[in-house]
Amino acid sequence: MRIAIPGGGGQVGHILTRHFQAQGHDITVLTRHQSSADWAAALDRSDVCINLAGRSVNCRYHAANRRAILDSRIESTRLLNRLIASLPKPPRLWLNASTATIYRHALDRPMDEATGELGGGEVGAPDTWNFSIDVAKSWEAAFFETATPRTRKVALRSAITLSPDPGGIFDVLLGLVRHGLGGTQGPGTQFVSWIHEADFVHAVDLLIAREEFTGVVNLASPNPLPNADFLRALRAAWGTHIGLAAPAWLIEIGTWLMRTESELVLKSRRVVPGRLLAAGFQFQFPDWPAAARDLVSRWRLRTSRN
Repeated sequence: MRIAIPGGGGQVGHILTRHFQAQGHDITVLTRHQSSADWAAALDRSDVCINLAGRSVNCRYHAANRRAILDSRIESTRLLNRLIASLPKPPRLWLNASTATIYRHALDRPMDEATGELGGGEVGAPDTWNFSIDVAKSWEAAFFETATPRTRKVALRSAITLSPDPGGIFDVLLGLVRHGLGGTQGPGTQFVSWIHEADFVHAVDLLIAREEFTGVVNLASPNPLPNADFLRALRAAWGTHIGLAAPAWLIEIGTWLMRTESELVLKSRRVVPGRLLAAGFQFQFPDWPAAARDLVSRWRLRTSRN
């Protein structure tokens, strides 16, 4: 297959590129610095488009960054809608990144595609939480606003995708554990939704192969777990019982110093992959302790070679 990946320069793009190249597929990564004509030419040669374009949310949500986060997603998605609708032979499938953050702060029950409640405007929710949800809703609205009859569309409501690659989310989390800072964050009752990179890429394989998938799909492990349990399992995988807890007020200070937002840690994401499970998808890593052990082992192997 020929696969175009707009915005494929980040962690998830590297995971997908590595996976598809190992299968012998032809990959073209598109960047914002290329012209729309370059994008059109790549799409015209492609069987699948996987759009990951968008400014990182790992930043402070001040006005300029909010505008960049929103515009980078909406503008690239609308450009792809125009290009794909105009091509004589468009990709047969367009997978567009979305986010599990679109669901409300959920402590009480899991959120699947059929019964999950979208967030926004909850009483007492911080402004940063509402901003992230508004971005997710606007992103999906831009994706589905233009009909592409010859191109099937799927929005990927992904949880955090974990791999042992340098600079990735897992690398950051393990760094906290390695330095004795991997204790409970905030109340510890907030759920963490996650997916191992192996399950992420194999779920994408399934979506490519199965024509019945359209609309939104949750890409997450079937077993999200509270933050306290998530970090306890990661400490065990590393081989330590020591982890300094960080109350919510310290999380606020720490994320301010790191120029990021506490929403990424304190909001409860209890997302489950209802449609994948109904389709018979078999997770290689459905539970976090086994996934954590695998990722730690591979992280150690990678760093030992450097």
